[in-house]
Amino acid sequence: MLGRVLPLACLLGLTGAWPAAAQFMPPGAPGAPGGGGMPPCFNEFMPLRQEAEKRAGAVRDASTKHANPQEACQLIGRFSEAEAKVVKFVTARGASCGIPADAIKQMKANHERTTELHKRVCTAAASPPRPAGPTLSDALNSVTKVPTKEDVKPGRGTFDTLTGNALAK
Repeated sequence: MLGRVLPLACLLGLTGAWPAAAQFMPPGAPGAPGGGGMPPCFNEFMPLRQEAEKRAGAVRDASTKHANPQEACQLIGRFSEAEAKVVKFVTARGASCGIPADAIKQMKANHERTTELHKRVCTAAASPPRPAGPTLSDALNSVTKVPTKEDVKPGRGTFDTLTGNALAK
């Protein structure tokens, strides 16, 4: 399950969470909007965005290496913290920085999904692993109690042949 969840976290964080990023690219960069000079708030937003992207990259790397649930919980938590800082910034200053309301709404929704994913992964990390299938004793339907000397009665057991022929009795 964790192998399917980690790539999802990366995709949610990177593809949908940064639709307004093109507005904050320096002029002349690929995909930068036309127009002159730096957009407002560029110097404040870019470090937040870069930190979130760096942490999303760490989650992506962990998913390709099949990280254990505890490590995944920690990495997704760090990404969620960085994403929360971006969401807080765009919520507080998005309108004055020229970030479209739809982009802010989408970032908030993606952060909610990341938070939910973080909860699920950490819950999975906290619970002990379940066995893959039935145990040998389940398959054999064996009794968990080992017979003691008091449980064995001479002359009545299947293999008790010391007192004569078991078939003759």
